[in-house]
Amino acid sequence: MTPARVLIIAGSDSGGGAGIQADLKAAAALGAHAMTVITALTAQNTKEVRAVHPTPLDFVEQQFAAVAEDIGMDAVKTGMLHSAELVELVAKLLGLTKVPVVVDPVMVSKGGGVLLDPQAVEALKLLLLPRATLVTPNLDEAEALLGREVRSRAAMEDAAAALVALGAGAALVKGGHLQGEPGDLLYDGRESLFFSAPRIETPHTHGTGCTLATAIASLLAQGWELAPAVERARLLVRRAIAGGLVLGHGHGPVNALADLGPRLELGPCLAEMDAAIERMEGVSGLGEMIPEVRGQLGYALPGAVSAQDVLAVAGRITNIGPRLKAAGPVRPGASSHVAKIVLAAMAADPNMRAAMACRFDEALVERARSLGWSVGEFSRAEEPPEVKQREGSSLEWGTTEVIRRLGKVPEVIFDRGESGKEPVLRLLARNPGAIVDRLLLLAGQGA
Repeated sequence: MTPARVLIIAGSDSGGGAGIQADLKAAAALGAHAMTVITALTAQNTKEVRAVHPTPLDFVEQQFAAVAEDIGMDAVKTGMLHSAELVELVAKLLGLTKVPVVVDPVMVSKGGGVLLDPQAVEALKLLLLPRATLVTPNLDEAEALLGREVRSRAAMEDAAAALVALGAGAALVKGGHLQGEPGDLLYDGRESLFFSAPRIETPHTHGTGCTLATAIASLLAQGWELAPAVERARLLVRRAIAGGLVLGHGHGPVNALADLGPRLELGPCLAEMDAAIERMEGVSGLGEMIPEVRGQLGYALPGAVSAQDVLAVAGRITNIGPRLKAAGPVRPGASSHVAKIVLAAMAADPNMRAAMACRFDEALVERARSLGWSVGEFSRAEEPPEVKQREGSSLEWGTTEVIRRLGKVPEVIFDRGESGKEPVLRLLARNPGAIVDRLLLLAGQGA
């Protein structure tokens, strides 16, 4: 088997969080083979960059030639290029290739260390951007390249267009430091796309930029189109942030290998779901426990960060007389509604990975309380206008609001509905087997 080949031209991070070390993990997670041209050695940890030792230019060129003449490459990613002379050399070497090039204009480390000489910025603009299939600056880097403030979505759109005008094939301006919900703006010279997702609150984000750029390069090397590659790479980064490693006393590194978790756990989690559904379908009398809109059971894969990481029943759970019946097979991403509940619960407690939508009844609420369960309610009438305007955001908001008030993830969350919205009671637990245990207890059929 010949894997896709990605050449990484970047610096080494002695702490293992960013640079070449992060690049190797990201490429491996996506099945690509990474080769390296190391441009500098750094003495750094999770708190600071203590020293930078540049690689001699002639040895940079020898590394590139050794790889190019024997192994070849399907894509290139550039990272830390600390001097104008090095930028000039790399631009010359890239002129010898005809493969996609992702330029990550690394300027400052997470700990604040300067990784690009100020005079090299102009060289990067003039010499490297015209070689770039994609350039991936964060807001600070976009400001340094363009000499103007970039702190809003509109400014990101203008910045991306300006970077393309400077010669880049496309620009991805990363808005992780935007106020409110973060997002990234992709512009390819024809259209722009804005990718957004809820912020993951964690200090362990060292290596996000390296990981994203290398993930995109790895996918381009495999023949992906640009926009899907960016979207898939962003998913890897979200999983990497969610699975960030608590190391050192500063910004711990993201963990690109966390992207493998859902794939490795898919089979066992599907088996747990099938077993839980078989149990439910085998008990008479549970048919009355689902709402008119039908029920749903969701179970998140470990480290889930999107609806595609949450298993659910295709076609929902219906009833045939007194018994429940799954209308279709269990599939990843089969229900965005139950996924929103599960993901909101996991944001507070990563172990609370399962949820089920049931019929609302005051008697069921009282029974849950009599069982000693924690019960929370949210009112759709209190939902902020900006949440109402976002389709499908009510469940995420309501679940988060209840958890915030209670200080934990409860066993039951319900709402009394509103015009056009049926009231629904939702069970939450660590896994689908525990959901079935609670469903049986709530129905009066448990031990």
